[in-house]
Amino acid sequence: MQSPLPAYGRVTPDHILPALDWALSENRSRLASLAEVESPSWESLMLPLEEMEERLQRIWGPATHLNAVRDSDELRLIYQQGQQKVSAYQTELAQNEAVFSALKRLREDKSFSELSVEQRQVVEHALRDFRLSGAELPDDDKSRFKHIQLRLAGLAATFEQNVMDATRAFELHLADENDTAGLPASVLASARQRAADTDKAGWLFTLDAPSYIPFIQYAEGRDLRRDMYAAYATRASSGELDNAPLIGEIIKLRKEAADLLGFTNYADLSLVPKMAESVEQVSGFLRELAKKSRPQAETELAELAQFAADELDIETLEAWDMAFATERLRQKRFDFSQEELKPYFPESQALAGLFCVVEQLYGVTARERMDAPKWHDAVRYFDLMDMDGKLIAGFYLDPYARAHKRGGAWMDECTIRWKKQDGALQLPVAYLVCNFDAPVGDSPALWTHDELITLFHEFGHGLHHMLTQVETLGVSGIRGVAWDAVELPSQFMENYCWERKALNLFARHYETNEPLPDALFEKMRAAKTFQAGMQMLRQIEFSLFDVLLHSQYDSRGKASVQDLLDEVREEVAVVIPPAFNKFQNSFAHIFAGGYAAGYYSYKWAEVLSADVFAAFEETDIFDPSTASALREQVLSRGGSIDIMDSFIAFRGRKPEIDALLRHSGIAAQASS
Repeated sequence: MQSPLPAYGRVTPDHILPALDWALSENRSRLASLAEVESPSWESLMLPLEEMEERLQRIWGPATHLNAVRDSDELRLIYQQGQQKVSAYQTELAQNEAVFSALKRLREDKSFSELSVEQRQVVEHALRDFRLSGAELPDDDKSRFKHIQLRLAGLAATFEQNVMDATRAFELHLADENDTAGLPASVLASARQRAADTDKAGWLFTLDAPSYIPFIQYAEGRDLRRDMYAAYATRASSGELDNAPLIGEIIKLRKEAADLLGFTNYADLSLVPKMAESVEQVSGFLRELAKKSRPQAETELAELAQFAADELDIETLEAWDMAFATERLRQKRFDFSQEELKPYFPESQALAGLFCVVEQLYGVTARERMDAPKWHDAVRYFDLMDMDGKLIAGFYLDPYARAHKRGGAWMDECTIRWKKQDGALQLPVAYLVCNFDAPVGDSPALWTHDELITLFHEFGHGLHHMLTQVETLGVSGIRGVAWDAVELPSQFMENYCWERKALNLFARHYETNEPLPDALFEKMRAAKTFQAGMQMLRQIEFSLFDVLLHSQYDSRGKASVQDLLDEVREEVAVVIPPAFNKFQNSFAHIFAGGYAAGYYSYKWAEVLSADVFAAFEETDIFDPSTASALREQVLSRGGSIDIMDSFIAFRGRKPEIDALLRHSGIAAQASS
């Protein structure tokens, strides 16, 4: 059955706190009754806990979502209050001695072996999470741990809001056409529309990705590029929006929480539910990748600097020149630009192509439904049907950048696949959110190839959520999946944006209907690994900074967070940003998201995803038996079994790094 969708359109901020208070009150009453359970079983203990979790999710989930996609001053204040209430409740639950004791008795009872694999995994995860939440601490330490968790939740929310406000605070308004030199027509059309929307003439550029990225790539005005870069690189680093004090407090509190639980550092604590076994393994993995990538990256940077000096009259390549010079070198070397590809990826065809690829792989089809409640006119809703026409899931798509919407792209849960106590099956629904340019006038939205990759990436996350066959809430979809493997399905889907056989399904010029020309495709493919070494080192820089910040950094010492970042750059980077760059102040992934001591997951999971796609390369990219095995062994399992076991069941062995290096064009360095 399809559970009711959130009543977007009728929900107003003043509804949220009363509904939340009711749900929390109901849950606390139920918790009190669970304390009296003498012989805990799945039905008497775990199902009530699932029902309580679902009740809270159905109210707080939409509020959290609206805070990200339809931010307002009124909602923000209510969200902050609600976040404190939810964090307090979750910490209370995580330290509830009666529930923890009941869980341990259930685990030790002989009936435990009679539970399903899914149910046993949920119990094991719950026991682990109770311990990691301070359930075994003395009362004084337990109280302190609770205070830390509440404070961290508030700091994370403020960090993200500061980044959002700082991003929104800057605008570059151009009135002189000479200042727009080099910018493609489609970029200018969007900038003119942006200006018109705010009753301005000329062109308006912001720090949102669809505006900032093409500006920094194409604008010939070097001073203007510097202004844009400086604004972007210093977001949330001054005045009331300065995130530096928040970072210091977050790091200090995370270390204290780890100390209370008996861990050497926060990274050790963070790694407990992940695939990676130790900080040494993670840092070694990153440094090995850096070693293999650095020779190529150094060559790439030298070539770029020489090109900038010889052909762009830029004697000293600065940070605000990098994207511009890179795009010019790409155009010269491969005789094409991202702008040339945009006419072949209009929104309607990009979506149709995505759905066609997914249908060929897994036999599922997407069908738009017009009556679903929405939070914005641009939002669309789709049912996902299995090959026999049976409804199996649904998803929202919110594709365009706009004011009061968080930047970036993400997938999140709306509802989770779950068999309720009455036997009714709740189907999964996903949120798929991007920040692409909207249509301008009568022209459709034209997306870059990079944006196409983002679309496929997020839908890969969505498939992991929607194709699950698990019926137990705690390990359904992406729940319970090791964080450093959760990017596997999303990065796997990116591969289809580079394959001729896949692009033939949909890549056609929006005006002429001509397919993507072979010559242009070959140029695109040839450019795939362009500056792959530099890109690899950039991700390693972020990842190593994150893991060292949470394992070796001493907030009481003389060295600052900036000092640590500088040391990491000295070790692994070939491009050193200017001193005014405050990247860490907007690094929301680790200070406001779920990637603290886990940003390495992108590269870790990329090893897995590249190896998975290599299995298709060995047969056919749409090979039905390989796709069926991937769906059965990985996508359908959720967190019900260990992800390494899932991988081995699919691939027949443990993952190997060779495919990632080959796909990245770094195989030569790997063997040297």
